[in-house]
Amino acid sequence: MCGIVAYIGPREAYPIILKGLKRLEYRGYDSSGVALLNKDLRVYKKKGKVSELEDSLVGKDLHAHAGMGHTRWATHGEPNDRNAHPHHSASGRLAMIHNGIIENYTQLKQELMRKGYHFNSDTDTEVLLNFIEDIQKNNNCGLEEAVRIALRRVVGAYVIVLLDKDMPDTVIAARKGSPLVIGIGKGEHFLASDASPIIEYTKEVVYVNDYELAILKADELILKNLGNEKITPFVQKLDLEMAAIEKGGYDHFMLKEIFEQPDTIFDCLRGRLDATKGTIRMAGIQQNIQQLTQAKRIIMIACGTSWHAGLIAEYIFEELCRIPVEVEYASEFRYRNPVIHPGDVIIAISQSGETADTIVAIEKAKESGAFILGVVNVVGSSIARISHAGAYTHAGPEIGVASTKAFTAQLAVLTMIALKIAHEKGTIDTTRYMQLLGELHSVPEKVKEVLKLSESIRGLAQKYKDAKDALYLGRGYNFAVALEGALKLKEISYIHAEGYPAAEMKHGPIALVDEQLPVVFVATKDSYHEKIVSNIQEIKARKGRVIAVISHGDSIIENMAEDCMRIPETDEIIAPMLSVIPLQLLAYYIGAVKGYDVDKPRNLAKSVTVE
Repeated sequence: MCGIVAYIGPREAYPIILKGLKRLEYRGYDSSGVALLNKDLRVYKKKGKVSELEDSLVGKDLHAHAGMGHTRWATHGEPNDRNAHPHHSASGRLAMIHNGIIENYTQLKQELMRKGYHFNSDTDTEVLLNFIEDIQKNNNCGLEEAVRIALRRVVGAYVIVLLDKDMPDTVIAARKGSPLVIGIGKGEHFLASDASPIIEYTKEVVYVNDYELAILKADELILKNLGNEKITPFVQKLDLEMAAIEKGGYDHFMLKEIFEQPDTIFDCLRGRLDATKGTIRMAGIQQNIQQLTQAKRIIMIACGTSWHAGLIAEYIFEELCRIPVEVEYASEFRYRNPVIHPGDVIIAISQSGETADTIVAIEKAKESGAFILGVVNVVGSSIARISHAGAYTHAGPEIGVASTKAFTAQLAVLTMIALKIAHEKGTIDTTRYMQLLGELHSVPEKVKEVLKLSESIRGLAQKYKDAKDALYLGRGYNFAVALEGALKLKEISYIHAEGYPAAEMKHGPIALVDEQLPVVFVATKDSYHEKIVSNIQEIKARKGRVIAVISHGDSIIENMAEDCMRIPETDEIIAPMLSVIPLQLLAYYIGAVKGYDVDKPRNLAKSVTVE
């Protein structure tokens, strides 16, 4: 859950690395650091944000044509200067940065301490680095071979990048379980955790696979496996523009990404859905349609916001496809002994495609004979490569830590998959099928209407910013929207919030209701409408402060609620793509008005690439 960037070539390395760290800061921001290799190996690091590192380096010798940088989200050892990366080896000859967790670092550390090694940090990274140096010293081998030997012994996940003072023309990197991409320039190479630091310089990239070692010089890239066999790099073209990773005049990436949703949903549907002809074209689905239509069971595996998308999709798939669906937290699924049968379909949902728990969960299911379908945003990501088939969401880079546009894009993709399967199976009649295609096609325009609520929701944020707690309630398709709304408020404003099925509040949460508690109802017009009206009356009777997301023209709830956020009327299956957006805006504006860094909420990182 850290950001890594490195460079080797004719340019000055430090400005490239610094800019890359700023673009990767959403991946980790407890501390940051750089290592620069010229005639000597200089390491500078600092607790706090990248700007604090930058300020501390004014007047320092930063000249180098090879270097690397790191933004850290702490796993081993608290955030401070000495635990920040890069780390020096005991001799000072090597420096290393690392993303991941070395699970057997305690055992390795004890072995090294018995040999007389002392450690300057609390990190597993420094242990691994000294283990590599110890192997090199005792086996009289080169750094490349020492890395290979060490990684055969290591248990855990890692991306490591190393510089050697005695090899000023070389950068060495390796990967298992965490993302790493190499950018190929003219007489230069770039390394990063994702493409955002690279896109300014080149669109030609190589995604490094697990158990691969990269040896980089300015004019040469060598890929090898841990058996020392050379691998031909697979060069891909980035489909990414600079504007996608810049704020574009918005105060925060999160607000920009909320407002991008008409375009991102349109891009998700474009070329796939033709509402006039009644067709859905998704190559990964069509090529495996028999596997999907004949599935006895679908299991959706995800974490966080993606899990909420899975919960909504569960209702959609069961309603339209008549296939039993289970939705699992990947972090729980991977440690259970689940019953998986050959022919079960596992749908893995992840924005980054690098979520560690989800990757391990689908690898486990794959071994049991399940068919793996990936729904991810990042092209070339681990889940995309592990899956048998899948669909990209085409939401573009999501920089804000709290997911917004990725969520609605996931819903759009999952809805199209469900409609495709249902149509092929004949579990939905033509009239209903065409109606839903039309409703889905109209979502981007309706999202534009919802976004017009922005200023009024900013006013609500001022009104409710001092709340200590909040309760979010919904039923049916909107139940998981309530969960997502509560999660957003927690992430961005640090207000304690709980999401619940509206009918379940009588089984406990209603005890919290008083004159101070905001209760947010996701109450669009659907088959649950009368029931949720009753739930609102129960809150009103206990003097709770009701805020409601409602459909246009709903005078019943409008007359009951203290505040309303109105969205265009649509089918209940499609409604979550609209009803979630006012909740995203509410969380954003409350966090912003409280003065928080909404793009980088405390203790959170964008891509959870470790357990």
